[in-house]
Amino acid sequence: MKSNEIYFCPKTGITVEIISGGNGTLSCNGEPMQLMTENTVDAAKEKHIPVVQKTSDGIKVNVGAVTHPMEDKHYIGWIEVVTKNGETLRKDLKPSDSPEAEFKFDGEADKIRGYCNLHGLWKTL
Repeated sequence: MKSNEIYFCPKTGITVEIISGGNGTLSCNGEPMQLMTENTVDAAKEKHIPVVQKTSDGIKVNVGAVTHPMEDKHYIGWIEVVTKNGETLRKDLKPSDSPEAEFKFDGEADKIRGYCNLHGLWKTL
């Protein structure tokens, strides 16, 4: 397992992010958890790839060039920035929120990810 990998349990919906990598396996309810792969190509009508805008003190992230739906059955659960210096910044979202987040930090982002409860993990950079 590597730092910043994300694992998912399809039975319970539990999601785990690795903070510090190493040897081993993750399980939930006696079953191995699944490594989530980061999608980068969006063929769906609802856009999932994070769109990044520079701000004076960081970045603003919107999920999708077309605003992603935020409904009880289909929504963005969180947006995350992993910086080049290894810092992880995350904003958790609810269906009633807008699929966007502002992050204040110095330096550069290594990757920016968003998680859709129906369509999985998406990244840019």
